Amino acid sequence: MATLNDMGYKKVFVSLDGTEQQDKVLERAIVVAANNNAELIIGHVIDSTILETSGSYPTDLIPGLDKAFRDSIAGLVAKAKENPDIPKVEVQVKTGRIRETLKEEMLDVVKPDLVLCGARGLSSIKYALLGSISTFLLRNTACDILVVK
Repeated sequence: MATLNDMGYKKVFVSLDGTEQQDKVLERAIVVAANNNAELIIGHVIDSTILETSGSYPTDLIPGLDKAFRDSIAGLVAKAKENPDIPKVEVQVKTGRIRETLKEEMLDVVKPDLVLCGARGLSSIKYALLGSISTFLLRNTACDILVVK
């Protein structure tokens, strides 16, 4: 029989998309990680499809985009690292197609117990064409998913 300790999360992954909602999602992930004494892995994928549409792949832009993302969450990352109830905090930034990179290069490697993501507000037309990351995660990951609204 599983104990309450067995049912907790040991590795929490939060997928951030760079939108204005990401602080709220990261704040929730910090609380969940602290409440579970879990590692916190913060992940972000720089969307290569946007970069590819220019006809050439401007690799010189990537370091700036990486730095801008890390700078945007620096305060909350510091808060998480200062929290004694979170044993490890890691930030991963990868470049690629969002779904494939998130799944294959991050989640399949990290193997989290819980993934948090935001409920991104796509228009109904964009949603019909693209779907959403939260729906993709629900269908393609083996662990629990928490969608923060």
